[in-house]
Amino acid sequence: MRLLVALSLPVVLLAGLTYGLLTDAPQATIDEGLARAEAVEAPGFELPVLREGTLGAPLSPTVDPALADRRVALEELRGTPVVINFWASWCDPCRAEAPLLERTWRQAHDRGVLFVGLNQQDFVDDARRFLREFDTSYLNVRDSGNEAARRWGLRGLPETFFVDSDGRVVAHIVGEASAAELRDGVEAALSGRPARIDRDGAGPAFGLRPVE
Repeated sequence: MRLLVALSLPVVLLAGLTYGLLTDAPQATIDEGLARAEAVEAPGFELPVLREGTLGAPLSPTVDPALADRRVALEELRGTPVVINFWASWCDPCRAEAPLLERTWRQAHDRGVLFVGLNQQDFVDDARRFLREFDTSYLNVRDSGNEAARRWGLRGLPETFFVDSDGRVVAHIVGEASAAELRDGVEAALSGRPARIDRDGAGPAFGLRPVE
């Protein structure tokens, strides 16, 4: 009986985390704005650094000052297009898209686009092991709870938001991203022109179950 209880605890914890993320998320206005081809002011965050990554030129001069205190606020990155990917190590679609995100980042950073991974509802050691496994070289921050998820209106993991240099969300991917979707989102972040990224009727690939 004790063994059964011990084995069931991780499942209960994961179920609780899943329920907490999905039920606490407010009605999202980001997608409503993008559906009207309108950019939406990014909700923002201020979170501790999980891994600084390797910025390189031309990002280091503008982003390094924001990393000095080992915390990053989105408003500190104003002037830089940003791709924000919400993820967790236990999320299978997050694992599936990780190599593609890394490849896209290596192409985009020379154009001045910063990638930020936002890890949440995860164990620190598991998150760091994930970053090592996929050789992730872009900046990652960590939310130990789900405040950022609530503010951004997340419905599951992974989700990716594209923010232009003025701090406005111009594109959003729900679920595992494709190469074409990431390309379109990066272009939207660079241009500041909103892009509605459709899933061709395939539906989102959630790491968590969507709210019924």
